[in-house]
Amino acid sequence: MDKKLFIERREQGDYAVRGAGSKRASAVAPTQMEAIKIARRMGSSNPDVERVRHTKVGKPDQWRKA
Repeated sequence: MDKKLFIERREQGDYAVRGAGSKRASAVAPTQMEAIKIARRMGSSNPDVERVRHTKVGKPDQWRKA
């Protein structure tokens, strides 16, 4: 079963891995890539990742698949 996990940038500049509906982070990583790796090890093959910069396909207040 694929877990629904989200990766969000925190005010401190690092990245939190959270489960759906969770208020607390399951894990924290210094980089977005490391947070994605942690989420995959936790059972999410395709976590939702918060955009942190402007791109051709999105802006910071949107989500993307890892």
